[in-house]
Amino acid sequence: MARVVAVHGIGKQTLGEESLRKEWLPALNDGLTRAGAAAVRLAEPDVAMAFYGDLFRPPGEFLAVGDPPYTAADVAEGFEQELLQAWWQAAAASDPAVVPPGADTLVSTPRSVQAALRALSGSRFFAGVALRAMVFDLKQVHAYLTDPVLRAKALARVADQIGEDTQVVVAHSLGSVVAYEALCAQPGHQVRTLVTIGSPLGIENLILHRLQPAPLTLDGPPRAVWPGPEGLVWANLADEGDVVALVKDLRSAFGEQVRCAIVRNGARAHDAVAYLTDALCGRAVADGLA
Repeated sequence: MARVVAVHGIGKQTLGEESLRKEWLPALNDGLTRAGAAAVRLAEPDVAMAFYGDLFRPPGEFLAVGDPPYTAADVAEGFEQELLQAWWQAAAASDPAVVPPGADTLVSTPRSVQAALRALSGSRFFAGVALRAMVFDLKQVHAYLTDPVLRAKALARVADQIGEDTQVVVAHSLGSVVAYEALCAQPGHQVRTLVTIGSPLGIENLILHRLQPAPLTLDGPPRAVWPGPEGLVWANLADEGDVVALVKDLRSAFGEQVRCAIVRNGARAHDAVAYLTDALCGRAVADGLA
């Protein structure tokens, strides 16, 4: 089995294992170089991509191209509207060009959903992202957390790649949720280091409470299960402008042993490659492979 298992994030439904590995492998090696660990160079057999994006891809049919033609009206009440609202608030907090949502513009009507999508489309974070792609991203997160069949299939894709030789798991965006749950489901795994980048795991009301296994909530704030043995090292990296990683510090939810850090990805705040090439990511991977 591969020494490093990579787990991609949302919006990769039109790609696949090989295309994503070709993107991630050089970025991982660049991160190792930035960390002064160029000697720990990864080759193709060292990295496996746990791909689950096709589970969200609509069945093909003639004369249909790309994502479904979603509009603001397709953003469902409840989870999807609440997550859209959270993205809008986070984007406004980090980008002066984004008009913040007011008390009278909560995302609860088609008109306010349209306002949120319009505001986000003008942000640095979502620049160049089509409206239908934004809505599709919302629906992917929602589907994973609420569709038990899809969730089980995605978890199986990750679990199948993690073997006795796997030392490091690097997971991006929604993939960090899948990787976390997959590791929790394998209590005897031999993974040394979990690296989460651009992770939404700390969003309490929308993500944290829906994790499997569920966090403990007996006294004080919810405390989630640790995804492995005590010796597991967990590094969590977040860009200040990454609206998907709304909660940058995971320690209150997962324990003080999570090593949380802020990185600077510039205009590519949520981009996986930007995270992977950072020296802090490279150091975490190198330590796990040492």
